[in-house]
Amino acid sequence: MVEPAPRPLDVIRLGRVLWQTAYELQQERLAARLGGAAPDALFLCEHDPIVTLGRRSSVGDVAGVPFPTVTIERGGEATYHGPGQLVAYPVMELPEGRRDLHRYLRDLEQVGLDTLATFGVEGGRRPGYTGVWIGERKVASIGVAVRRWVTWHGLALNVTTDLAAFGSFQPCGLDASVMTRLVDHAPGVCLEDVSAAFEAAFARTFGF
Repeated sequence: MVEPAPRPLDVIRLGRVLWQTAYELQQERLAARLGGAAPDALFLCEHDPIVTLGRRSSVGDVAGVPFPTVTIERGGEATYHGPGQLVAYPVMELPEGRRDLHRYLRDLEQVGLDTLATFGVEGGRRPGYTGVWIGERKVASIGVAVRRWVTWHGLALNVTTDLAAFGSFQPCGLDASVMTRLVDHAPGVCLEDVSAAFEAAFARTFGF
């Protein structure tokens, strides 16, 4: 039996980039993907400090934040993006048989778990919450949007992030003390290696 060929995936490594620039690139790719003019894509990047608010949050939730804030169309609540954090934005069409948003969120969590495992760290899920945890601490936040089964927005994994940046609000509605970062569980880990591990885990999970 001949195995089906892997689906094509453009991996776009942006490096450190303004959130707005990455958002505009997502929007361009989303339109192209919806129109059948481009294959699936995975944007990998790191942002300057910013707090984004999902559909379940309000401006009042981040009244004391010292960083720029922006309200966007993804699910979830407020979260921080900044240096030392790997941000992944899949812009891809969920194939037949995987058109279930709950499954998509669990699949993204699995990519995060597999990425942690690459560095000898056991991650987990927490009932009632979306994201990736190490013990009782949250290491990755997830918030997505989907249009006609094409995804955008995605996952943010704290690698060497300054956790003090979460202290001026409640990230994802949680106490800021719940946040952790991978480097505190795998000393010496760097963003470049984590990005490569995430890319490989993403391709395995989604069949690229």
